[in-house]
Amino acid sequence: MASLRIDFLTLFPDMLGGFMSESMLGRATANGILDVRIHNLRDWTKDKHNTTDDRPFGGGPGMVIKPEPVFDAIEELQTPGCVRIYMCPDGEPMSAAIASELAGKKHLIILSGHYEGIDERIRECIIDREISIGDYVLTNGTLPAAVLADAVARYVPGVLGEENSLTNDSFNGNLLSFPQYTRPCEFRGMKVPEVLLSGNHAEIARWRRAQQLQRTKQRRPDILKEQERQ
Repeated sequence: MASLRIDFLTLFPDMLGGFMSESMLGRATANGILDVRIHNLRDWTKDKHNTTDDRPFGGGPGMVIKPEPVFDAIEELQTPGCVRIYMCPDGEPMSAAIASELAGKKHLIILSGHYEGIDERIRECIIDREISIGDYVLTNGTLPAAVLADAVARYVPGVLGEENSLTNDSFNGNLLSFPQYTRPCEFRGMKVPEVLLSGNHAEIARWRRAQQLQRTKQRRPDILKEQERQ
């Protein structure tokens, strides 16, 4: 049995097919660690035109996703304890903490946002969590859904080739990652820091920690300020 089942609900399933079948996600799916299911929301429509959207009440530009197909889809797919997620610009900001938390669940249903949004009754009744990947708007929410799934999957045991790589990621421990180097030791006059060649693991760990603090202070001082407030 897979460690995590992910059901995607989208109007553009082909955008997800290649993404979820390549690299670590593809291997994790092939190995039975992830159970990824991609659904076209139109499959739950009942008219001959497969209508998923309509004009907004009160007027205004664009179209709004109708409640009927979304309710029917989620009610058919949901399992006890699953988390039903809606990707939207006004959701809670995505973070490593959220990814880690969701990785501990057994089943996620991820609904992509489309057009001008979805009928509010969907959000009120059958959505548990609303998540945003940033303060900007994309053409649709399928890509954010893929980003969320990728971030979550990294925390599922067995997905990564090296479990220790998680500890070195940016934002784990609320700091950015340290600089990485590989062979050759010198390239175009640029040398790898001597400490990394020393074999002294304690010194290397101290150097990396100092680099994390310096990089975070320079690039994301807001992270350090938030830690101080806590």
